[in-house]
Amino acid sequence: MKKNFKLMNRLITMGLISVVGMATVYAQTTPPEVTEALNSSFASKGIATKDRVIPDDIQILCSDKVFLESPAGQKRAIELQAIALAAIKPPSDGKYLGDWKAGDKVAQSGKGATWKDNDKTVNGGSCYNCHQVTKAEMSHGTIGPSLLGYGKMRGNSQEIVTYTWNRINNSKAYNACSNMPRFAHFNLLTEKQLQDVMALLLDPQSPVNQ
Repeated sequence: MKKNFKLMNRLITMGLISVVGMATVYAQTTPPEVTEALNSSFASKGIATKDRVIPDDIQILCSDKVFLESPAGQKRAIELQAIALAAIKPPSDGKYLGDWKAGDKVAQSGKGATWKDNDKTVNGGSCYNCHQVTKAEMSHGTIGPSLLGYGKMRGNSQEIVTYTWNRINNSKAYNACSNMPRFAHFNLLTEKQLQDVMALLLDPQSPVNQ
């Protein structure tokens, strides 16, 4: 275990892999010793299963900046974005907007998806970690743009509604290397929660649009 830990630290320092929370991202070509270290150093615990350390195609692409910036890498990014977009499903009941008050609770909650949680835990969206959501917030992240006036500025045309739904579901459908969590892809939020967050962004009565 100690040997593997030292190996992983060395690889992280070299930039071959990066670890953010439970997500481990490989470089485009993963050395066999890295795979071996990960497989022997991580174990499933509760709902945090071991498959979280295995990257998917988008994670592999975005961790190799050199390849990503090449023509072949850009082509691959477009292909993966198209695949992600095609996989997004519209609301099963046809309603895109739910309750903005419930959506505000989702946006303000950072709970869920850890090994301490279970399948009954109600996850939050942690939206405030990256965005300013309301004027009342005293502390918020700046990785993503401010969401103040989101619906007021954009309106509620079907194009805007669909785009917003898709972006919340899987932001990598538009930007393969987006930092935004793939809320529907990884079942982090329920369809009802997604609809409520949609209302938070687009409902004229929401504090976002005041």
